[in-house]
Amino acid sequence: MTRFIMPIILIGIALSFFFVFTNPIYNDILTLNSEIKSYDDTLDNSKVLESERDNLTAKYNAIIPDNLIKLEKLLPGNVDNVRLILEIGQIALPYGMVLKNVKYNVTTNTDTTATATAPQSILQGGLTSKTPKDYGIFDLEFSISGTYDNFINFTKDLESNLRIVDISSITFSSNTGATGGNSKINSTEVYNYDFKIKTYWLKN
Repeated sequence: MTRFIMPIILIGIALSFFFVFTNPIYNDILTLNSEIKSYDDTLDNSKVLESERDNLTAKYNAIIPDNLIKLEKLLPGNVDNVRLILEIGQIALPYGMVLKNVKYNVTTNTDTTATATAPQSILQGGLTSKTPKDYGIFDLEFSISGTYDNFINFTKDLESNLRIVDISSITFSSNTGATGGNSKINSTEVYNYDFKIKTYWLKN
């Protein structure tokens, strides 16, 4: 009987030693291995990001400087409202037109909820969230006066300008009561034109 008791005692001691000492150490090793793997994954990701950064930097540096200037003008990194107004003034100048009644508003697209003044089609019976965008919108209003032919040429030049410009609306009138729906417009008559346009800028 005694010869069976000793092995049982030794087995008990071994199990106790395992649960008291070996098992916690084993669990610590598993935890450390998991942390090491996490750090290795983070390091690998950082290397991928560094490689992508270097590739993008190389592509950027390969762009011709003149094209960089054009890209900056196409979608500038800030509102740059003064330059835009001056550019439009330069476009109008050859046609004898001068910008008047200039008004502008900057929309950053950072609002997260619709307001009470939003159109009903947007509200849909309640407030809805808006997704922030990477660009801002610059609303500009101005008036010019000139002949119908010059107005057409100015509008074409404005639309073909390098900086992105969307014409929201145009209204015009004259002292003689002529309107845009008159198919017999006298091209030598001077009209007043009210423009509303949108342009965009890239947020950092």
